Amino acid sequence: MPTALSVPTDLLTLTVDEAGVATLNLDDPDASVNKISWDTLNALSDALDVVETYADLSGLVIASGKPDSFIVGADLRMLQAFEIPAEARRVSREAHALGKRLRSLPVPTVAALHGPVMGGGLELALNCDYRIASTADATKLALPEVQLGLLPGGGGTQLLPRLVGVQRALGLMLTGKNTYPEKARRTGLVDALIHAPGLPTAARRAARQLATGERTVDRDEPSFGDRLLEGNPVSRRVLYRQARTRTESRTRGNYPAPPRIIDVVRTGMEEGLGAGLDMERKCFGELAFTPESQALVSLFFAKRDAETNPDPDRAHPVKTLGVLGAGLMGSGIAQVSAQNGLDVVLKDQSLALASQGQKSIWESGTKQAKKGIINSFTRDQIVERVAPTANYAPLRSADLVVEAVPEDLSIKHAVLSEVEAVVDEDTVLASNTSALPISTIAEGVDDPSRVLGMHYFSPVPDIPLLEIVVTEDTSEEALATAYAAGLAQDKTVIVVNDGPGFYTTRILALYMNEALLLFEAGAEIEAVDEAMKDAGIPMGPFELFDLVGLDVAAKITDVMGEALSSERIDISDRAAQLADADLLGQKTDCGFYEYDADDGAADKEPQGVHDAVYHHSDASTRSTPSADAVQDRLLLMMVNEAVRCLEDEVLRAPIDGDLGAVFGLGFPPFLGGPFRHVDRQGAGTVVDTLQALTDRHGPRFRPADRLRIHADQDTTFYP
Repeated sequence: MPTALSVPTDLLTLTVDEAGVATLNLDDPDASVNKISWDTLNALSDALDVVETYADLSGLVIASGKPDSFIVGADLRMLQAFEIPAEARRVSREAHALGKRLRSLPVPTVAALHGPVMGGGLELALNCDYRIASTADATKLALPEVQLGLLPGGGGTQLLPRLVGVQRALGLMLTGKNTYPEKARRTGLVDALIHAPGLPTAARRAARQLATGERTVDRDEPSFGDRLLEGNPVSRRVLYRQARTRTESRTRGNYPAPPRIIDVVRTGMEEGLGAGLDMERKCFGELAFTPESQALVSLFFAKRDAETNPDPDRAHPVKTLGVLGAGLMGSGIAQVSAQNGLDVVLKDQSLALASQGQKSIWESGTKQAKKGIINSFTRDQIVERVAPTANYAPLRSADLVVEAVPEDLSIKHAVLSEVEAVVDEDTVLASNTSALPISTIAEGVDDPSRVLGMHYFSPVPDIPLLEIVVTEDTSEEALATAYAAGLAQDKTVIVVNDGPGFYTTRILALYMNEALLLFEAGAEIEAVDEAMKDAGIPMGPFELFDLVGLDVAAKITDVMGEALSSERIDISDRAAQLADADLLGQKTDCGFYEYDADDGAADKEPQGVHDAVYHHSDASTRSTPSADAVQDRLLLMMVNEAVRCLEDEVLRAPIDGDLGAVFGLGFPPFLGGPFRHVDRQGAGTVVDTLQALTDRHGPRFRPADRLRIHADQDTTFYP
């Protein structure tokens, strides 16, 4: 039986077995996951005090007492509480000191990794001699600090390049992407894999064998090409330069963390570990106080809060989800449901069409399996949860049904009416419409209290947002149930009130409309797209038109044109004109851009502007405003309309507006969303810019009343 060792903390336990191998189990009793905080660092230090003085120790295993995770990263509340950069540097210094003690232990150290191993958790593991991970799908390793505007502050910028090489380390740190078990083993990030139940025993055995020499730490030698590039300071300059070029292309200079990460890695590799750690501490402290990091951290907390159902007691259990329509949206909804454990009935007009939707889920799972994200058994389980059908009868078991049929009111009325006749009286009926008012859709059923909107974004598996739309008739039970279903699908959920375009489509439509007005006035398509990508939008508006389809855009324009006063907004008819000319975008390989007809990708690469599209512009010559002017017109159109949505009570709170814009539409995350952007810029500055745009372009830019109030009173949307 293991012997418990006394440690003056309740955040971990320390035991030693008969072979002298100690196991440190980190397990915060007041939290569902372990995080790196001051308390955690102090507890680990206390444990090392015991380990360092234990006479007969032969090895140390660091593990988690949590069943589903190792350490999920730093406690961001701790970072938010810092008032000066020196406090952030201090926590980095303590983490460095702890890592040095761990690396200096005279016995082998083994990290036993299962579930998420994130940020400071991975940095802790990097200080160990040996890492063994479970093969569970839930196991993933990452240094995601860059996604919060930070860099790894616990030694990761120095330890990771020395373990897996500069190229691979920069790739991981500059993107924050996950690495899954098999790839982690191939790249040397972990040394061995084991099924989850066997992890504790395997970790202790590894420590014993390392101590006796029965096992050695054998890692694959770098390839000849890697040795050539990484073996000397001169060739490494090429790596740093290439990393800067790729990073600049991806971030457009909007994020300060990526270039700092490259600088810190370069310092450590060229000047030594000590210099690198000093540089890491310095940059960590500076980045924690940049407005970009503060905006990203605020979004992190807002997203986390949205992942809790505000009214769980009213939610009915959702075990089976019905989906009407097995096209791109319907199969995507089915996929995110099935891969999170829900049973799905996927209906289309024929069994062949429904089965095609199921096949697309299998194809997506196969791609994930090839990347090592899931295994083939998990893929097969996901596919088996989806039951294709051409009949309504199997939907009888559904707790919630989502229709994802074409944006035609008569079709939506017909399918929901037929579903209502089959399902139980408390089954929730949801529409995935992107623009049609939910109250109008609800007119097609006998009980409108069970109807709401569940607006997903394409591609559904990749876009994290779910916008739930409620009417005056929607019951609290229906809302709570839909919210629970969205959380079960691993979505970030916002709730908005009904209205044309709801929130996301409404602000996006006016943003896109403003791009069309620029086009009409003679702006060059590529120049506008580049300006917006420079501003932090992932895809330019004209590229987005082509992706969505000019026919779809024209329908949304019609809805918004009918809903908004012509005295307030100038609605362009160019999308309809282009659609009538069969310039639909990617689906016809020709829209604002031309596309390769042989490119079978879901999102095709543009081959260049389709010059003939300019015949549909009123301007005889091309003249594009400055990039700043383009960005002001498009971004502030979106911001101003977001504030109007709050005034009209479509939005319930500014935080919903920020989450919806960032996670659903690609509003620049480093700005924090429309409302945080106003707070950061100052309402007075925003109002002045909008007023100047009004004077030049007309009343569509008239500042929202609530913006004027904040400007006059010098107040903010957030406390």
